[in-house]
Amino acid sequence: MLTPLTLLVPPASPPSLFSFNRFSHFPFLPTSPPPPPPPLTDLLRVVSRRLVLATKTQSITTMAAQEEECKGNVKAQLAKLFEVSLKVTVPNEADVDPLIAACTGKFGDYQCNNAMGLWSKIKGKGTQFRGPPAVGEAIKNNLPTSEMIDSCSVAGPGFVNVVLSKNWMAKSIQMMLIEGIDTWAPQPPVKTAVVDFSSPNIAKEMHVGHLRSTIIGDTLARMLEFSKVKVLRRNHVGDWGTQFGMLIEFLFEKFPNFEDATETAIGDLQAFYKASKQRFDSDPAFKERAQQAVVRLQGGEEKYRRAWAQICEISRTEFHKVYQRLGVHLEEKGESFYNPYIPGVIEGLTKQGLVEESQGARVIFIEGINIPLIVVKSDGGFNYASTDLAALRYRLNEEKAEWIIYVTDVGQQQHFDMVFKAAKRAGWLPQGDNYPKASHVGFGLVLGEDGKRFRTRNTEVVRLVDLLDEAKNRSKAALIERGKGEEWTEEEIESTADAVGYGAVKYADLKNNRLTNYTFNFDQMLNDKGNTAVYLLYAHARICSIIRRSGKDVEELKNKGTLVLEHKDERDLGLHLLQFAEVVEEACTNLLPNVVCDYLYSLSEIFSKFYSNPECKVIGSDKETSRLLLCEATAVVMRKCFNLLGITPIYKI
Repeated sequence: MLTPLTLLVPPASPPSLFSFNRFSHFPFLPTSPPPPPPPLTDLLRVVSRRLVLATKTQSITTMAAQEEECKGNVKAQLAKLFEVSLKVTVPNEADVDPLIAACTGKFGDYQCNNAMGLWSKIKGKGTQFRGPPAVGEAIKNNLPTSEMIDSCSVAGPGFVNVVLSKNWMAKSIQMMLIEGIDTWAPQPPVKTAVVDFSSPNIAKEMHVGHLRSTIIGDTLARMLEFSKVKVLRRNHVGDWGTQFGMLIEFLFEKFPNFEDATETAIGDLQAFYKASKQRFDSDPAFKERAQQAVVRLQGGEEKYRRAWAQICEISRTEFHKVYQRLGVHLEEKGESFYNPYIPGVIEGLTKQGLVEESQGARVIFIEGINIPLIVVKSDGGFNYASTDLAALRYRLNEEKAEWIIYVTDVGQQQHFDMVFKAAKRAGWLPQGDNYPKASHVGFGLVLGEDGKRFRTRNTEVVRLVDLLDEAKNRSKAALIERGKGEEWTEEEIESTADAVGYGAVKYADLKNNRLTNYTFNFDQMLNDKGNTAVYLLYAHARICSIIRRSGKDVEELKNKGTLVLEHKDERDLGLHLLQFAEVVEEACTNLLPNVVCDYLYSLSEIFSKFYSNPECKVIGSDKETSRLLLCEATAVVMRKCFNLLGITPIYKI
């Protein structure tokens, strides 16, 4: 009698940010079919077949528990199945990760693309396979049975195409409706992340560059928060430096009793800054007093600290107006916060032999880069590099961040690259792309319609408050023009104008790959046709209207009704809904919000095709319950996409 087999399959550490757990190696499994062996008895052949069968049966049991780790992520669930198959197909090839991708052709929904790569590794090793197609056939044949797969086929040079089961798809979507969209969230291995974004300079106006940093950073923070990561939203404001001597001295001169000066008394903070800068450049005596004021401020003299704090507070009030309109929350930890830590950091780096003297300054040389990273200027002062190194050290040691993300314009790419490489030389960060790690998220320029940097007619930087108010006012005017002023309350008009106006500005930015420049155009971003926030918000409102007009209680339908995906357009919509989790995973991994925008726009287009098809009639059809559930699932996923993008959905138009 054969002894029952017990197969233990401990998971290995994940190879990347959102990867699934990998099965351990099966050293005792034969290949299928095996290379020509010594003659076997019939009994040994039976044992061999039972080993393979036991592996497949056990893998299903193991994966049933592991599916909870990637619920909603179809690609990850398929990868688990193909990992078992790959272990059986090529047991002597270690660490073969399944290459799963959504199909772009007509042969299936997903495909496994391992055959060609495996063939290049095993040919010449006495393999029984005769090319990639044979490898693909073996991978297909060794797949464990699963309710999620309807059929498989092999095409071309070994691509294994998978058609998902309609019943499994429908069941997965309905479970999401019952359990909530959060069950489809990615599960990264990092627990804590810092997202450093917005970061305006005190006493200077927030401009469109800060708008991009604020919008992109907020979306990245939201995606990580959805993925159950604790996110420290950091506003690294420029609140410490030589310009404060100039500002403080000008404040003393203009307001001898400066503590009585209010935001109204100072007036436009940008104008105040310009006036002080003009005085600094033209009056040597004032310049000398301003330089002394810096020394007194940094020395901790009380009067200067109070003046500095007042200027910072007036700036914060201005910043808050922008953040309030955008619905963005940050915790300020500016340059001044890290200033006390800089000397200790520089001393530690010096003891490690990283800091060298160069032309009177103290620098760190970075391999492959011609210029050094200056950490102490020739006059003994600190700079951005000093502060950023101190901040990075603090975030790693004190805040225990495993991923630190900096959102600034692409022009600062080299600076952060040098800071990160210095941190790796110091041993703060591991080599390669392992965690903990730091990432720079660069973005391009906002252009005007003339193709140049976006400015007002008098070449001044655009005030963000004015820009956002303009977007809202245009949105409100469009609603009134459509007669909503007579149908809706003033509160409904205002809230919808907020959602559409601010949402339009955000989406116009986020839908572009962040590395590219984009042209700011109110008419385009507020258009209700095409790939705009207005179109998407209206599409969501229409879905809500369909559900309202049915008169049915959707919450009751979720638990008592049944979702089916019989028609092709129903199935196409269901498949796209199921790709939500992997899309968010991709957007997080690559730090690209436009991936979510592309998905959201495609979802609205696919829904429109489904709903406009007479064969997919919703209200009054014999499949009304199922199609209402499909409508609700679409609305739920759209709302979560809006939430990730920082856009407030609207429910009626």
